[in-house]
Amino acid sequence: MPPNTETQAFTTIQNGLTRKDIEERIKQGDALFIFENKVYKVNRFMNKHPGGELAIRHVLGKDVTDEIRSMHPPRVYEKMIKHYCIGDYIRELSPTSITNINARNKNNSNTNNKEDDDESPLQVDWQGGMSLEAFDTRIEQLSAKHADDIKTNTKLQKDLTMLEIRQEYQQLEQELIDRGMFECNYWRYAKECCRYVTFIYLSLWLALRGYDTWHFILSAIFMACFWHQLVFTAHDAGHNEITGRVEIDHLIGVTIANFIGGLSLGWWKKNHNVHHIVTNHPEHDPDIQHMPFFAITTRFFNNLYSTYYNRVLEFDAAAKFFIKHQHHLYYLVLSFGRFNLHRLSFLYLFFDKEVRNRKLELTGITVFFVWYSYLLSYMPSWSIVFAYVMISYMLTFPLHVQITLSHFGMSTEDLGPDESFPAKQLRTTMDVDCPEWLDWFHGGLQYQAVHHLFPRLPRHNLRQCVPLVKNFCKKTGLHYYMYNFSTGNGVVLGSMKAVADQVGLMNNVAKYNAGVWSGEKDQQEEQ
Repeated sequence: MPPNTETQAFTTIQNGLTRKDIEERIKQGDALFIFENKVYKVNRFMNKHPGGELAIRHVLGKDVTDEIRSMHPPRVYEKMIKHYCIGDYIRELSPTSITNINARNKNNSNTNNKEDDDESPLQVDWQGGMSLEAFDTRIEQLSAKHADDIKTNTKLQKDLTMLEIRQEYQQLEQELIDRGMFECNYWRYAKECCRYVTFIYLSLWLALRGYDTWHFILSAIFMACFWHQLVFTAHDAGHNEITGRVEIDHLIGVTIANFIGGLSLGWWKKNHNVHHIVTNHPEHDPDIQHMPFFAITTRFFNNLYSTYYNRVLEFDAAAKFFIKHQHHLYYLVLSFGRFNLHRLSFLYLFFDKEVRNRKLELTGITVFFVWYSYLLSYMPSWSIVFAYVMISYMLTFPLHVQITLSHFGMSTEDLGPDESFPAKQLRTTMDVDCPEWLDWFHGGLQYQAVHHLFPRLPRHNLRQCVPLVKNFCKKTGLHYYMYNFSTGNGVVLGSMKAVADQVGLMNNVAKYNAGVWSGEKDQQEEQ
């Protein structure tokens, strides 16, 4: 967030550390951050952090009160106070008074978009069977208003201080606690388990007793449905939303992700925690680093260095080809997402130095490939084996669409350390609206903006929090992005097309410059 008109002065007093003190000690090698006006030194804890060392490195020197409260239960940071606190954080504001937030809302009310007061999301008639030219025009139209909303949102943020937004955010958190929203509803999981058992039973029954090709195809379809649905519970376990106890939820997650799905829960937690801290940051967020296939901002054209993968994301010939056509290849590439998750899981388990429970996770993935291979052994031919693998894997692509849908069309700007946590999450995340009866298909995680504001909130309660988040946005002047599924797809495809068009423009400029240079050379030779 750009600096506010009120100036800030920091002074050192006894038993306290100022911003300047913290910056100097970080330069000397100390790992410090601020939590609830206390300074913490976590050098000895960083490599023990269950969420990975990188998640802490991204917040050094910053006030991460909201990040810690949103991603950890109270007992975690209560222990942190006892072991790692080294002093008070001293911040002295200038005598300029802070304008009352309600008065500002009144002044800004006329600038807010009408759809903020409308409970229903923007509806757009999405038609199929169109030509590529008509398709490109349609997604440009769908993304135009969304881009204007982002500009309006950024402007409104300039009128509020981080402290004001934080106060409203913590009041919202307390209201959710008072309403019991953070309590897990195990009855919902009981109903989901019935769905899981139905899908896996149908898949195994058709595969083991099948005698016709269509039996095996149907088996593969039900297996894809099983994996698609089960991953939502693995997500909950990774966020400690089920029992609230790290050890128990981790075992639940490993059982689902590794033993049943063949994927590493440890990799997911490391990746996902970083994603929640630095959402949509091109250099830091691994969830938007998909070179050479996708680039959601032209900043990827500059050969960015990924702090997550510790390598340069090269904008090479392959990247130029795929990104030029990325809005047309979007769904095709995502259909191979599950294969890529296997690759990332193995890279993590074999080469990452921070892996915990490596043997347990590798054992789980081994068990997965044993039972899945045994199932494939019932197939009558290699062609059916190939078809079964491709169908069961590729039909999980709606999950990958949903994951990318919430962020690919959103802002990738870095507004600096003074941007509040809730403002950043709402700026970089979109919610997808759907009828309540369809929540089972999306797992409830279509409300990603609400989830990013409160990562430990059980996903079955996300829908009930939407009206409260809307009210919070009206108070603070922040924009809450919610579209229906087809419009959300249009926003993402429109953003991707805008980047793709820049690749085409670059190629045309390069060809023009090459032609001019060649013509000048010919003229010189003639002379």
